Amino acid sequence: MSQVEETQPLISHLMELRNRLLRCVLCILAVFCALVYFSNDIYHLIATPLLEAMPKGSTMIATNVAAPFFTPIKLTGITAIFLSVPFLLYQIWAFVAPALYQHEKRLVYPLLISSTLLFYLGVAFAYYVVFPLVFSFLTSTTPEGVAMATDISNYLDFVLTLFLAFGICFEVPVAIILLCWSGVTTPEDLKAKRPYIIVSAFVIGMLLTPPDVFSQTLLAVPMCLLFEVGVICARFYRPKDEDESKSAGEN
Repeated sequence: MSQVEETQPLISHLMELRNRLLRCVLCILAVFCALVYFSNDIYHLIATPLLEAMPKGSTMIATNVAAPFFTPIKLTGITAIFLSVPFLLYQIWAFVAPALYQHEKRLVYPLLISSTLLFYLGVAFAYYVVFPLVFSFLTSTTPEGVAMATDISNYLDFVLTLFLAFGICFEVPVAIILLCWSGVTTPEDLKAKRPYIIVSAFVIGMLLTPPDVFSQTLLAVPMCLLFEVGVICARFYRPKDEDESKSAGEN
């Protein structure tokens, strides 16, 4: 009888997980179907920073026969996932929320919103600030007699890598808050290690961006600033055992 009682909650949790995943997939498919007609326009929007930096009369190329069709479709699918992130995070939140205490819900909810906004901010920063500078630098260094003709598939992989790098790196405040909240470190410890963290930010910028000083600096400097923001916000997220001891002292 006890095994049956244990199995029923497990089955209900699995069914709930299945329903949440199904809603996520349907949301992505719905957004994809709404955008697929504009696939070429979406690709042109993403390619605009490079096209504006290329010499006059230059164009991008497709070295694969099917690339002109599949590359915009691939970008549209990724765009559908990107636009569906708020709904996907809500489904994750709705699944795990019943297992959280009330005070944990009040703390986690701002983290979900801020992590989404920070990721979008990182992508926007890469598109509007980093791409024009990086592509202007790369096109200006093209040797004489060499025609710059970028393959559309390689370009898409390149920009998606930068989008992901900047989006993840802009999550630094959320990562710091979670580390401090879980008790792994404290804001005071992070302040003491600030010089090492600044050097690490520039190393990460060197590894995740093209080999030019502009893009490396444009990634490292925001990471350093976001680190300071995370340290300030982490003061409001005390470890769980500290919260419990404080509430016990008040009682």
